[in-house]
Amino acid sequence: MPAILCPGCHKLIGSEENRCPHCGQIRPGMFGLTTWMRQLGLQLDFPHLITIVCIGLYVLALALDPRAIFEFRGMNFLAPSPDSSFKVGMTGAYPVFGFGRWWTLITAIYLHGSLLHIGFNMMWVRQLGPVVEDLYGPMRLFVIFTVAGFTGFLASAVMGSAYTLGASGSIFGLLAAAIVYGRRVGSNMFPRQFMQWAVILFIFGFLFSGVDNWAHGGGFVGGYATAWLFAREGESREGIGTYTIAGACILLTLFAFIRQALVTILGV
Repeated sequence: MPAILCPGCHKLIGSEENRCPHCGQIRPGMFGLTTWMRQLGLQLDFPHLITIVCIGLYVLALALDPRAIFEFRGMNFLAPSPDSSFKVGMTGAYPVFGFGRWWTLITAIYLHGSLLHIGFNMMWVRQLGPVVEDLYGPMRLFVIFTVAGFTGFLASAVMGSAYTLGASGSIFGLLAAAIVYGRRVGSNMFPRQFMQWAVILFIFGFLFSGVDNWAHGGGFVGGYATAWLFAREGESREGIGTYTIAGACILLTLFAFIRQALVTILGV
């Protein structure tokens, strides 16, 4: 029988126990759901999956308006048109507050505005994702990635950015999570290295035009806060609370894309 940590007393028990023998918690394994979620997290390579989804949506955005492929706008090589990006779920103050499309705060995490944009961001996802996954676990990684992206775009929309998209807010959240872990274990070199990366990326954001620095800052704050809450649990293994939150993030992400598809295709 697979083992889990009881959410009440954090002691190791069987996942199918009707009641925790140590503290009396009823159905601590949620009828085997925690075991299934752990297996799902271990089987899915979230950084790889995120990369595939981002590339797929980038190709879809280009396919919706093929003329954009042949338009060269400076460094925005192979950039989807604004109209196609809007159709697949671009966010910002206009979509969120003008059209009430709050779900685009999630869909926009997986969208990108050019070949350089997606290439740069996926490089960081592939670099930071496995690190944060090793430190926190696969489900916590996905929660941090989702919350950081959401808070980043929310900050951007509130501060008046009309349109925005990209995974960079979530990437800053992963950087923040690594910093939190380093401080929790008392390592000075570990958080210093990731803080230096964050500062360098922030500086790049101010040097180049078209960079959403509000999304970067909001993502960093969201990722830091989420990782700090996970660190307070004091457990190296992901528990029932993590699985519940991760499941909610997965369902919310699926809902966001389904809702966007319905709006684009059916206008509802």
